[in-house]
Amino acid sequence: MSIDSHVRRGHPIVFGLIIFFAIIELAISAWLTSMYNKHSNYFNLGVRDRSRFILFSSIWTIVFSIAYMGMFLQSATGSVFTSVASHIIFLFLTWVFWLAAASSITAALGGGLNCKLDGVVYCGQLNAEEGFAWVLFVLTTFALIAVLIRGISAARRGDGYRGQLVTTA
Repeated sequence: MSIDSHVRRGHPIVFGLIIFFAIIELAISAWLTSMYNKHSNYFNLGVRDRSRFILFSSIWTIVFSIAYMGMFLQSATGSVFTSVASHIIFLFLTWVFWLAAASSITAALGGGLNCKLDGVVYCGQLNAEEGFAWVLFVLTTFALIAVLIRGISAARRGDGYRGQLVTTA
């Protein structure tokens, strides 16, 4: 089985998982942001601000992942947006956002909360927000590594990084 068939099959799966978990993270962070804005009962200012950044990262990830998956499924070859370079730029920015989001919420929560001992409002939601941020970081890392490997093979093939994720048949 050629690498192209793996990419054709794997791209929608990986991007689908990223979109799925980003929607979950969007729901959690939007709810927390809404509660913090409504009641001003945030754990501290850092947690409030980091939840807002996670909300932004979720929206960014959903919008651009849907666009990239749609363009890939529509036209796997020929579009500048389905090129290796375009994917690398998008995934690298998304990777940076999720690294910053996951590490900052982890630092703000001190590595996580013990809901039985800490007595923090929305403790379970904050732990879920932290966990899903790390899941999205890992998924984005996996996608970025796969695209970088594909980019190296495209460069060796002579297409450069403007080459497509899937070669023409």
